[in-house]
Amino acid sequence: MIIDCHGHYTTAPKALEEWRNKQIANLNTPSLSPKVSDLKISDDELRESIEVNQLAKMQERGIDLTIFSPRASFMAHHIGDFNTSATWGSICNELCYRISQLFPDQFVGAAMLPQSPGVDPKSSLPEMEKCIKEYGFAGINLNPDPSGGHWQEPPLSDPYWFPIYEKMVEYQVPAMIHVSTSCNTCFHTTGAHYLNADTTAFMQCLTSDLFKEFPDLKFLIPHGGGAVPYHWGRFRGLAQELKKPLLSEHLLKNIYFDTCVYHQPGIDLLTKVIPVDNILFASEMIGAVRGIDPETGFYFDDTKRYIENSVQLSESDRQKIYEGNARGLFTRLDQQLNARGL
Repeated sequence: MIIDCHGHYTTAPKALEEWRNKQIANLNTPSLSPKVSDLKISDDELRESIEVNQLAKMQERGIDLTIFSPRASFMAHHIGDFNTSATWGSICNELCYRISQLFPDQFVGAAMLPQSPGVDPKSSLPEMEKCIKEYGFAGINLNPDPSGGHWQEPPLSDPYWFPIYEKMVEYQVPAMIHVSTSCNTCFHTTGAHYLNADTTAFMQCLTSDLFKEFPDLKFLIPHGGGAVPYHWGRFRGLAQELKKPLLSEHLLKNIYFDTCVYHQPGIDLLTKVIPVDNILFASEMIGAVRGIDPETGFYFDDTKRYIENSVQLSESDRQKIYEGNARGLFTRLDQQLNARGL
């Protein structure tokens, strides 16, 4: 089985974006804000949005199942207040749940949290619990910067975040560390802000003893870890100067990386530097990079090709990357698959 651990609902029917635009346009006039009941998307519309997009590409590329969460750039936690995010997050999570019900063999959900700048993370717990307990979601997306590129929240090692971590450990779900749209013009959303956040999250963990406090806490850092694999020597050296344990002990029992790296040399570096046990297959299709690479003639986000062509990987290594590591990290997904005899 091939499990894509990083998928977003980027192809939702246009009505979703139109509803969101009305919500944003009326932030200062709540009486004119759209009601949740105003958004009407049929099951047929949901099926069509998936069948000709993500599902078609999964079938073409031989991907069996995708862990599916709301569109990352649409989370936009910096817009409005907590009530804005709570309403929007609930809508987006419900749509992912409906997709998982329409295509139960191909999609399982991961929750967007209704974060908002300066708001106690405890406020996100009801939505998180609903998605895990009622919707059967296998994980969550945690935004370390709900201010949208201004980094106003404490680092991930701060007790500020502990209510989220306590629930993650209780429910045995990992968090993908994933920012949303940048409203800071210095940082392009997908080309800079995402990768900066991946690197920043890793460094925040490196400089702390977070995983002594939460030994069962699990983070998935996407986009191949940002700068982490490329600068592994820098991080090893910094850990040494800070008198931290070897990174294999300090972080790699708790932090994992995905394969959303869109060229062969990048995947080769990732799989050479990072232990295979810490790498999960992912493509993020249909996402930030949607075009065809003129150098290869294949889609940039067809990441399975890179895994297949990575000469240092054995078949056993590929099995771990494609399936084994995902089932080990997303234990609730593993339970669901076991219940189906898979």
